[in-house]
Amino acid sequence: MFARLMPTEGKFFELFNQHAELCVKGAKEMVALMTNFDDLEIRVHAIEGIEKQADKITYAAIDMLHKTFITPIDRDDIHKLITRMDDILDLLEDAAQTISLYDIKAITPEAKRLAELCLACAEKVKSAVALLHNMDNSTKILEICAEIDRLESDADHVMRAAMSKLFRDEPDVRTLIKLKAIYEILETVTDRCEDVANIIEGIIVENA
Repeated sequence: MFARLMPTEGKFFELFNQHAELCVKGAKEMVALMTNFDDLEIRVHAIEGIEKQADKITYAAIDMLHKTFITPIDRDDIHKLITRMDDILDLLEDAAQTISLYDIKAITPEAKRLAELCLACAEKVKSAVALLHNMDNSTKILEICAEIDRLESDADHVMRAAMSKLFRDEPDVRTLIKLKAIYEILETVTDRCEDVANIIEGIIVENA
């Protein structure tokens, strides 16, 4: 009888999916920001709002974790997964705010390409998370995680080329410093997506 009264599983996968959707939404706003600077402050405000929504989901997942005796996957994996996903939106917000605060007047093709890779990674994270509720999806999930790793490597290459061009061709030191910071934040977004992929791969290995 006691077992029937114990909270089980909770809506963890639902919360993961909601958060992953917001990661994609935030990344889309970042690409839009890079595409049209005329809407800069509107996009920055939108990303800040999305990040706050994601924070609420993260808090809800952690609160549920504290109240749930039996979880669908390892408790530590739940905590790591939701917090690493939250890092993605924290960094997107950081990038948007930095662009606004640094008063950057024009963006480079390299920065836009990095934003596009952030979006591609976020979309793959969403796809992997959506399948995580069923370990029968393990093969497909691992394929998606491999795609995230590839996209992160692409982002590394783009950033290295962007840095090389920046230090070679940019005459204004202040502009160089500003763009360098943007490149680094955006590339780190893809790193956090790779972290999420690694956590998911670990979950598959433990539970498949």
